[in-house]
Amino acid sequence: MSSQNPFLSELRSLQIQDNSDLTHSTEGEEISANAHIHLPPNFSAFENLAEVFQMAKRENIRALGTSNYYDFTVYEEFFQGAKENQFFPIPGLEIICLDQDLLDRGDRVNDPGNPGKIYICGKGILSFQDSEMNSHALEILTKIRHNDSTRMNEVIERLETVFSSFGLSTGLNSEKVIQTIASRSNRPIESIYLQERHAAQAFQEAFFELVPEPDRLSKIEEVFSNPSKLRDASDTVSFQNEIRIHLIKAGKPAFVKETFIDFEEAMRLILALGCIPVYPILVDGASPICEFEESPEGLIERLKKWGITAVEFIPLRNRLEILTDYVMKIHAEGILVTAGTEHNTLDKIPLVPACLDGDIPSELHRIFWEGTCVHAAHLYLKAGGEEGFVSEGGAPHAGFENAEARIKSFANLGEKVIEAFKENR
Repeated sequence: MSSQNPFLSELRSLQIQDNSDLTHSTEGEEISANAHIHLPPNFSAFENLAEVFQMAKRENIRALGTSNYYDFTVYEEFFQGAKENQFFPIPGLEIICLDQDLLDRGDRVNDPGNPGKIYICGKGILSFQDSEMNSHALEILTKIRHNDSTRMNEVIERLETVFSSFGLSTGLNSEKVIQTIASRSNRPIESIYLQERHAAQAFQEAFFELVPEPDRLSKIEEVFSNPSKLRDASDTVSFQNEIRIHLIKAGKPAFVKETFIDFEEAMRLILALGCIPVYPILVDGASPICEFEESPEGLIERLKKWGITAVEFIPLRNRLEILTDYVMKIHAEGILVTAGTEHNTLDKIPLVPACLDGDIPSELHRIFWEGTCVHAAHLYLKAGGEEGFVSEGGAPHAGFENAEARIKSFANLGEKVIEAFKENR
């Protein structure tokens, strides 16, 4: 790993005296932390990083985690902004993979529409540039990038064919979409890997340019060859969602089958990047709840079989009653718990996580903060060449009486790391 990585150098320079229990000056305070957002050039609610920093400062965010897909060069600028705006950065990634056995059984994991498809995250990347990664991580990452880029090229070609067949030639291709994203996000072209949402946004914007507002609702239904739920001819987000539903999803004219790595390979990539594997929980964000998650007890058992020691929620998907039940039972089993917001649509929701039906109580905020602090401790130890919360093979850090003691020790250290990072300006 390159010694020139600024975040790595910063972590190594922090002066942490010991790992004794904190006095917890934040006792009783609801600490604002968010473990999962997407930054541009990923599809994001934010057009640029300045918007992220402004919102984090306004909401007094103490720590902010990222889960970008497949390129991490933006994290160097994110680190600098975190330092200037006094929040702790937790760089991470999100991977989409497949479990063939679950697919064969028809069991859904944390994607409600696709049995066997799994979203899995890693928290704690210290290698932002390809040149800093070990060869094993780069090999898997290159494979994912190739598969995704090949698919998205074809998706965009098919979308252009559909729109052109209705007299709406946009002239779009992958290169033009990438150039637009690069210009909008002020990121280099080589850092951009297209997602379905990017394609839908590009065609929505082209459609709005080609079709006057009074004609849009009728014309888009003509393109879809089906009625749509659209009611507002100026609603960009809804138009993008409907393009995905009617044209890109399975069985639709621009659908191209995804090529996934398997779950074991995704875990190897996460560990090769030095991260803690983290399972994102959907629960009642799907209706009915996915088979893999249909009870907290069953989910805990399956996660332990997978060797997963950390989970995260996007509470805005969840009712408080369901969230509380799952969080408390999972936490009681010695599994790390955090929360985030994704911000992977254009909706400008707050960074502080909230439930579908209201605010999150202090008890859950404390659990989420504890998990966030563990991620900070993991980063600090890995930067110093020590073993983090999990080993390179994914086993929990040894030397503790139980999982609860391990989490408590790492959380104590992590809170000191976050405070030292804030003061080390």
